[in-house]
Amino acid sequence: MIKNIKPLGKRSYGSIPHLPLSRLGIGDHHIETVQAEIATKKVRDKNDLIIIQEKLDGSNCAVAKVNGKILALVRSGYLAETSPYKQHKLFSKWVNLNEKRFFNLLFENERICGEWLAQAHGTIYKLHHEPFVVFDLITKNERTTYHNFLLRVLPFGFIVPNLVHIGQPLSIEKALKKIEVSGHGAVDEVEGIIYRVERNNKVDFITKFIKHTKVDGKYLPEKNNGKIIWNWKI
Repeated sequence: MIKNIKPLGKRSYGSIPHLPLSRLGIGDHHIETVQAEIATKKVRDKNDLIIIQEKLDGSNCAVAKVNGKILALVRSGYLAETSPYKQHKLFSKWVNLNEKRFFNLLFENERICGEWLAQAHGTIYKLHHEPFVVFDLITKNERTTYHNFLLRVLPFGFIVPNLVHIGQPLSIEKALKKIEVSGHGAVDEVEGIIYRVERNNKVDFITKFIKHTKVDGKYLPEKNNGKIIWNWKI
């Protein structure tokens, strides 16, 4: 029997604070006003870089290399194969099938985090790519910068979130107009956007905006008469 443990001793991915006027969920909070202005209105100086990506609507999962082994994890940090949910067991199986890619990508004690889109949560996708979209490469608690992240993951054929904008700050309104059509085959409206703020070649902070018109988990079995809707299956 596989023990239900946290191999990292913690969650594999933390929560992301919201921009002003973003729809909050249970336990969510807004980012500081000063940070929101840096992302959407005015940078501090030439050392700031703003990256905006389409926010994906699935299950936040991760793959870590620990003691030379590749481990599939859910967001809480537990092994995916011990999860009671079919989508996470499917993720574990998919990671096993792609173990060589992850082993070659990751150094010891690194983890790659992303959105597992196999099962519909609040958005149905007609995926034109594999179901795991990676968005963060983390060593211990430090995120890799966007440029270096791409240099690491793209040679192994991993999918990254649709890039909405890179450069100077961009208002939420203008950014949302750029995701009227999803880069990942969303049938429903795109859930929102992610802002990544980098400074002096380091990730300074990350924030997000969620549309008020989106309903969390409306396609999950507990809200859909017990029916699972799959965007993808092995």
